[in-house]
Amino acid sequence: MDHPLIDLISARIREAEAQGAFDNLPGAGKPLPACDDPENALLNRLVEESGGEPEFVSLSRELQRLRAELRETGDRARRQDILKDMSMMEARIALARKAWR
Repeated sequence: MDHPLIDLISARIREAEAQGAFDNLPGAGKPLPACDDPENALLNRLVEESGGEPEFVSLSRELQRLRAELRETGDRARRQDILKDMSMMEARIALARKAWR
């Protein structure tokens, strides 16, 4: 099924081509840059340009926070809870890294 605006889009592209809007563009005639994840290339670029970060980066920051809390905590029960949280966080980071690739 075609997009409802496909005819309008195609007409605009033809007009731009006729007016030379696509002549002498930077990189014309050169191969496209290599892309590790072509299915998500646009999404990845938009996230990167908007200052977003992969999930594993934010999870790693949380893991650092837990490590700092562990160093500062003397309560045995709390230390055990933190160690459990750290173990789960490491597993989540591994999954997020795998998914990001």
